[in-house]
Amino acid sequence: MKRYWILLVLFSVVALPLWAQDEDPVPQDPKVRDKINAARAAYITERLGLTPEEAEKFWPIYREFSEKRDELHKEFNTTRRNPDPNKTTEENDRALVDLRLRMKQQELDLEKTYSARLLQVISAQKLTSLRQAENDFRVLILRQIQQRQLQQDRRQQLRDRSQQKLQQRNN
Repeated sequence: MKRYWILLVLFSVVALPLWAQDEDPVPQDPKVRDKINAARAAYITERLGLTPEEAEKFWPIYREFSEKRDELHKEFNTTRRNPDPNKTTEENDRALVDLRLRMKQQELDLEKTYSARLLQVISAQKLTSLRQAENDFRVLILRQIQQRQLQQDRRQQLRDRSQQKLQQRNN
């Protein structure tokens, strides 16, 4: 448990400032992405209570699953951000709805396939806990990003006030 907290503190001190500055929700810097993935691995390993033997078999399968799931999301996000200029808004929206449904089905198929593979490595109880651990990690990261953003906003407000006071004194 102590190792988990140390990793989270390290992660929040090193990775989050870089991530919070980037407008893209997925950090582009490979070092930051690696640190986030390491923190995720530590968090999930701790939450699921994976033994070293389970972790050794679990993580290659899970990473493969995550990469394929991320590819599906990237395709959807690219289409959403770049609508076809030759189509009307309604046509683009319909295409987006269709793509979203196809993506959800593909994601479900992917989850079925990888769940079967993961069940050969970890217990059903651990697999059931995996989704909650993923969601909890996501919430934890989002809260840290929000806190970091609030701190940056407060600092900027203080700078602005100081600058206004200096300008008033100089006038």
